[in-house]
Parts: sequence; structure tokens; C-alpha cells
Amino acid sequence: MSIRRRGTAAGAALALSGAGVLLGLAASPAQAAEVSYATHCVPPAGISPIDGTTKVEITAPATAKVGDTVDVVWKFVQAASKNPDIIDLPANSVQPSGILKAAGAQAADIAMQGMRTNPAIPKGGAMVLSDMKGSIKLTTAGEVTLTPDAYTVNAMSTDTKCTPKETVQKAAAIQVTGGGGGGTPSPTPTPSTTPTPSATPTTTASPTATGGSGQTDYTGKEVQVPYACKTPIGDKNATSPVQINARRNGGDFDFTVQFKKSVMNSPADIPKGSVKPSMEVVLGGADKGTVHVEGPTNAKDIKSGDPIEIPDLTGTYKPGASGTSTLSPGVLTVKALGTTTTCTPTKTEVSLTLDTSRQQGGASGGTSTSGGSTGGGSASGSGGLAETGASDHGALKALGLVAGTAILLGGAVFTFMPKRRTR
Repeated sequence: MSIRRRGTAAGAALALSGAGVLLGLAASPAQAAEVSYATHCVPPAGISPIDGTTKVEITAPATAKVGDTVDVVWKFVQAASKNPDIIDLPANSVQPSGILKAAGAQAADIAMQGMRTNPAIPKGGAMVLSDMKGSIKLTTAGEVTLTPDAYTVNAMSTDTKCTPKETVQKAAAIQVTGGGGGGTPSPTPTPSTTPTPSATPTTTASPTATGGSGQTDYTGKEVQVPYACKTPIGDKNATSPVQINARRNGGDFDFTVQFKKSVMNSPADIPKGSVKPSMEVVLGGADKGTVHVEGPTNAKDIKSGDPIEIPDLTGTYKPGASGTSTLSPGVLTVKALGTTTTCTPTKTEVSLTLDTSRQQGGASGGTSTSGGSTGGGSASGSGGLAETGASDHGALKALGLVAGTAILLGGAVFTFMPKRRTR
């Protein structure tokens, strides 16, 4: 009896072992294979191209059936480029994306996307990139090969584009079985960047403040302002809607400059009190000079990926001439963590026209300056645009070495599709 029981137990164990083997075969475990290839990387303007080696591990199911949608993973064993010797990249500021080529029984471009998760990367340090994931619907029986292709590294709102310099070997293959299929696959769309809004033409005349009506509040016209922004790693151009409003205060006018939409998403975690914007409003017509307006610093921490809004910018205009004076958006300056980035309009448009009476020490007198005081101050009598912040590329790059975390905020401030701000 005891021998029979042992035999029965052994048989049961063998049966379970066999079942495990069968289950393992049915599960079609994922396969992982590594390839390396010479790569040419083009960083943002101002940084020399880099040639290096990319090492990639692709994980995909070994077998599947026609009609299945399978997930694939692209793991960076080694990126071709390092972080340039310009700024330290903060944690969770780098995001990879790329294309995985499917060929053989089925041809398709598989869009791969990684998370914006990374440790802090010092200047000159190796790039640490998150795993990218994508999926493909299998339409044809046979062997489908998977080969890594070009990829992009987005860091602090700038892109480094890397492309193979040689024929890349396949990294994985899926044996597809099933009922034939043969239809033309629909490739997964490649992620596209959000376009920068183009200037919207308008024929509406700018509002005019009439001095004799007793009116005190004047609403300006929303104008589309094309900006050229200087950053330590190249120039950026984009357009943003701006509106200038005024309130009469005796013989002076209190200005409020509004950016009507949120202008960007934060490229990294930004602490409260570290971002401060200002602008030089340009005077024309009877008056000359600029009026300094500025906004408060950010009251709350800004998480990576959250919108960054430019608050209302305020200041006081003391007219320096009697007559009709025009107001146009001018130089925008963003100061963050001890750095300064300047965006200059490439074309100006009048937002508001005021009937003014000359005040002692006003703009055209030439004795007052914008100064950058917290209270807004009086208008500048220098004529043209005031000098604010760094004046050349080299100075901005030096500032970037002081505090790289937010140096790109000003440069990137107009590079994303805005979102309507709530009031």
C-alpha cells in the first residue's frame, strides 16, 4: 500500500510538472535581444552634433496570432549622446520617443514613447532614458522582425534627434500564426509636436481713450506678438496673444498687460517664488520711450508637465507729451533662479491708444527710467526698447551655468500650444 501511494504521488508530481511545461508553452514568453549601432545625434542649435553608439534591447512575444495586438518594449542599454557641458538636468525632465521598424510578413512604423522619468543628470553625464513602449496589431501570418530606428530625446523643452549611421540588425522577431490575413497594416502614428499658434490677422482698430468723456477704464485690443527668444542653446521663435489695458489715475495711467493664454507646460519641477516675468511696453505717437510692467513670482510649486501661466503684468505710465500716444507690447523678460532670458518682438502692433496730457517728469522728458522697481515706476525716456537682462548668447550661457534648472523657461515660453487661461 505504501509503495502504491508513493507511486501515485510521483505520478501526480510528474503530471503537474508536465502541465507546467504545457502552460509555459502556451504563454509564449517574451523574448529580449540587444543590438548596437552607430548613431548621429543633432542637439539644439548652438551645440555640436555628436556621433556615438546606441545599445538597445527589444522585448516582444516570441509567438502570436493574426489579429493579436502585442506590446513591445525598447530599453536603452546605452544612449548615443551624453548631457552637454551646459546645464545640469533635473530629475524627471527627460523623455525619449522613437520609431521601431516592423518588417518581414508585415511592414509598419511602431511609435515608441517613454515616460519623463530620470534621475538628476549632471553636466557631461551619461543620459539615463526611460524604457519606451509601443504596440502593433498583427495582420499577416509569418515572421515579423523588429528593428530600432531613429529616436528623439526631449530635455527641458529642447530636442536632440538621433538617427542610425549604419544598417541596424533586427533585435527581435515574432512568429505570427493564424488565418492568413494579408491586409495592409495601419502603422501606429508617430507622436507629433503641438504646433505653435500662428499670428491671427485682425483689422480691428485699437481702442482710443478719449480724455473729455470722464472715462477711467480703457480696454486694449488683443494682438498677436511674434517673439524671438534668446536661450543658451539657440534661438526660438513663436507667437503669443497679448492685451494692454489702462486705468486713468489723475494724469497718469495704471497699466495691466495680459497674456490671454497659458504659454507653456513646465519642463521640470519648479519651486514657488522662482519665476518672475516683466515687459517693456513701447510708447509711440506723441510720446516716446517704454513703460516697465512686471508680475509677481509664482505663488505655488509648479510640477513637471503642469501649465506655466504668465500673470498680469502691472506698472504706471506718466505721460511725457500731450496728444495721442500708442501702446504696444515690447521686450519680455523672464527671470528664474538667478538667470535671465529675453524675448524680443520681431514685429510690433498697437494694442491701445490713449489721449494724454503731459505730466511733469513724464516719458518724453528723458529724465526718468523704467528701473525695474516693484511698483512699476514711470516711463522710460530713452526711446526704443529698453535693455533688459542678458544682451548676447554668451552671457546667457554663462547664466545657465549658475542655475540650469530654469534657464530654458524664457526661451521655451512660446514654444507650446497655449491653453486658455481661466479667470
